[in-house]
Amino acid sequence: MHILVVNDDGPPSQKSSPYTHSLIHELQKSGVIVSVAHFVGKEIVPTYFRPGALFTDDGNTHHRPCRDGGEEWILVDGMPAGCARIGLNHYFKEKGPIDMVVSGPNYGSNSTALYSLSSRTIGGAMEGAVCGKHSIALSHDYHDEDHGPAIICGASRMSVRLIKYFHANWTPGVDLYTINVLLLEGMDKPETKILYTHILQNHWAMGSSFEETEDGEDGKLDTGERDAEIRGDAGGKHQHKHVGWKHKKFLWVPKFADVDRSIEESEPGNDGWAITKGYLSITPLKANLMHNDGLVERELKLLEEKPPCWAVVEYEDPYVQPKIQAALKKCIPRIKLAGNLTGVPSENCGKIVHWSAYESIDFESVLRRPDSVICCSYIIRKALIRKHYLTQTICQHVTKHPESSLSKAFPLACDFELDYAEFLDEALIEAYELRESLSANEEKSESNRQWWILKPGMSDRGQGIRLFSTEEELTAIFESFGGDEDSDEEAEENSEARGGKKKDTSIVTSQLRHFIAQEYIHPPLLIGNHKFHIRAYVLSVGGLKVYVYKPMLALFAAKQYSAPWEDSQDLTGHLTNTCLQSGEHGGNVRLFWDMHTFLPGGTQALEQVWESLCGIVGETFEAAATGQRVHFQTLPNAFEIFGLDFMVDADMKVYLLEVNSYPDFGQTGDKLSGLIEGLFEAVAEVAVKPFIGAPGAGGGVGDLVKVLDIGLGSW
Repeated sequence: MHILVVNDDGPPSQKSSPYTHSLIHELQKSGVIVSVAHFVGKEIVPTYFRPGALFTDDGNTHHRPCRDGGEEWILVDGMPAGCARIGLNHYFKEKGPIDMVVSGPNYGSNSTALYSLSSRTIGGAMEGAVCGKHSIALSHDYHDEDHGPAIICGASRMSVRLIKYFHANWTPGVDLYTINVLLLEGMDKPETKILYTHILQNHWAMGSSFEETEDGEDGKLDTGERDAEIRGDAGGKHQHKHVGWKHKKFLWVPKFADVDRSIEESEPGNDGWAITKGYLSITPLKANLMHNDGLVERELKLLEEKPPCWAVVEYEDPYVQPKIQAALKKCIPRIKLAGNLTGVPSENCGKIVHWSAYESIDFESVLRRPDSVICCSYIIRKALIRKHYLTQTICQHVTKHPESSLSKAFPLACDFELDYAEFLDEALIEAYELRESLSANEEKSESNRQWWILKPGMSDRGQGIRLFSTEEELTAIFESFGGDEDSDEEAEENSEARGGKKKDTSIVTSQLRHFIAQEYIHPPLLIGNHKFHIRAYVLSVGGLKVYVYKPMLALFAAKQYSAPWEDSQDLTGHLTNTCLQSGEHGGNVRLFWDMHTFLPGGTQALEQVWESLCGIVGETFEAAATGQRVHFQTLPNAFEIFGLDFMVDADMKVYLLEVNSYPDFGQTGDKLSGLIEGLFEAVAEVAVKPFIGAPGAGGGVGDLVKVLDIGLGSW
């Protein structure tokens, strides 16, 4: 076997190149024919080196070959790649064809991308590979610089074993191997662990790998610079002014902490990890620069630079506003932020995103400029967000489509109008299901009755909610409403002062008139004997794509659950609204997907709930968009995030309770704020980026799952 050895550390030197002579010595002992070429300087002018005794610096260099048949190495002023090319084509032919190129041993390791990509040792082996020769880049890594001849000889013997092994067992398709042999005692023993590894992909993070040294030679100016300085100082008429570049020198001082950190954070299997474990690392490589398949055979068209786009974020919520701004900047770095429209230039402002409170949106601009302005809300969507309208929307849809899943996914509900309690009989004429249920309940015990929950159609945050099972109880509820003749502001102040059980569910008179009575779901699914409901965030885009955000919340009641007939007045065990709970929510707000440990079916049970929930969302929005087009009007340049509430009963059946516009994102608190941040980023990707012309994820991203796409347009 004839091997060409190239090296970039120069001839044998105990300081700069302590390993090459030992390797060649071991190769020659094993019967390998060795030819050697070294890199030493700049110009490609060969000189000739005769090594002395092993582990000494007593070799001799000659400018001309000796031609006496003694061992002689070729020293070439060039890079190892050039040495390989010259050695393969211009020397050593009298020894027969070269079978393999070995570049090294390098003084130190060549592992991870940070070392390997700048390695002249690997470059020498790469050159041998592209010249059609099997090639090995050999490096000796040391954990301790105090390694004597015995350790070096052991590493050399192991290296020779590997060289001979790969000469006889070269893997097809491999162009070169980069091998890192540790300078440790016993490295040549049979029990040494040898691993095939991959190169760790890491990056420099700590800036320049160079340090500036003193200016000029020993800090001195050259003759011309000194003369000009003297003339300028002496006469004062021709002051010398230094312009242009300042002369500098640099030392290569890489920040190895980047390499150490990347190895510590990496998964096992890479070359850096193997070396830190004390293993011998072998990495098979191809002698090419691999392309990115995703960009091949595609035409690149340079587009004209677009004017900046603007986002008007005026959300009036200190918890939400910065999260929206951060999501927009992260997903659309070129977007500019403004607190209101006055901060947006009147000309050449590009596209505008209104992600603001409903009252702050300039809907006139949204309607007038559908191609350049997008907003975060539809103008009309009461078919969903008003409780009595939602009841009508679903009722009409189920009437037309009796096979719809909504026929079983929405609790039986009756809507009616009432101004005064004495007119309740007349109001119940149309709500015949409720009237018949209340009449039948008169003959039943409380525990056998069908219970109902009353919700004012225009209220939110749990206001005005009551439980009842008879017409007498319902009449008493309305009489209590009618007795409150305060103004809205007075009622709010008085509700805070009342105390007791009605404190947080009081209602102002302006919210009277429209009501729904909804069948109370009993028994609900309980966890830790607490009732909960699911809050799902739903994104509607344009007209009309609907997505459900998979990370959901489970909102728990403050008190343990008891049946409605046991205490229908104290609602704290029945209502799960976080707004009804004072102080920190703590364990009352949890992540839905974390509840698998509390359910017999585990994650599979939660997946079944999720699947049912997605189907309900899709049909509900379709019912509103197709059957209530007066009360739910989509816009191509609008998107909106809704908060949908769901209840699960003891049989794992899922029910839709209500749809909320501008839901309370702050109920996650700081602990779960990542859920909201992820939601806003997903919305920016799916709804905003495609509109402004940036490459986005209009088809959905990860946790934002599409459940409806019917494309109704604007009207």
